[in-house]
Amino acid sequence: MTTVYTRFDSPLGELLLVGDEASGGLLSVSVPEQKGGAVVLAGWREAPEAFGEARAQLSAYFAGRRTRFELPHAPGAGTEFQRRVWRALEEIPYGGTVSYGWVAERVGAAGAGVRAVGTAIGRNPLLVVRPCHRVIGADGSLRGYAGGPERKERLLTFEGAWAGGRATGHEAGGAVGVAAGGRATGRG
Repeated sequence: MTTVYTRFDSPLGELLLVGDEASGGLLSVSVPEQKGGAVVLAGWREAPEAFGEARAQLSAYFAGRRTRFELPHAPGAGTEFQRRVWRALEEIPYGGTVSYGWVAERVGAAGAGVRAVGTAIGRNPLLVVRPCHRVIGADGSLRGYAGGPERKERLLTFEGAWAGGRATGHEAGGAVGVAAGGRATGRG
């Protein structure tokens, strides 16, 4: 497997995009100083041309013209549990937020599984693209984010899901949201 990468200037700072050349899938999208974020390793090849579609979709997202990403992910990342959690993240609509408990319930890990869900979310290698920033505490607080709490707040504010230091309760598309008390609401 040949790993390729490029850098992309964004409102969050310079994103590092990493992919698998053979599959054409993304392995990682990370921000500077991200907890557990990718770093360029020896043997990786800089290949901006391999990320044309990812760059176009990220540009459209940050310009407010895209609310969902449709990019191939490289196969094999994460454990089966982590992949279930990450698939649940992709169901959270733009402008919406859900609690960690909602995600745990969604993947069949309610109760004590909330902590494991939080760990899996923290290991999401595709920041922004796989919207882990849309998961907040049951009390409506931001909680953790590998890219840092200020970036999480910036993304949620940009999407209209955060204002005045709290979740707006906005239910994008009526699919999933968080009520003022932080409980998941809507269909799902």
